[in-house]
Amino acid sequence: MSEDSRTTIRPLLVERQPRRGACPRCGAEELRGYPVNSEGGWFDVVKCQNCLLSVSRDRGPRLGPVRLLSDLL
Repeated sequence: MSEDSRTTIRPLLVERQPRRGACPRCGAEELRGYPVNSEGGWFDVVKCQNCLLSVSRDRGPRLGPVRLLSDLL
């Protein structure tokens, strides 16, 4: 197999959305919201980017950031 005929796997990148407010632990105004996959499935979290405290953690979509065409109907 030649090198240029191989497929390239690109990582899934998810933008961390800025959120208003300050971290209750360190006071930094560096809150970001994004999906996270853990042992319990996908969660939508808001975390402080300074100290990594989870400010909120809610059950997310079954497939996380992947959207199926059937979900848009």
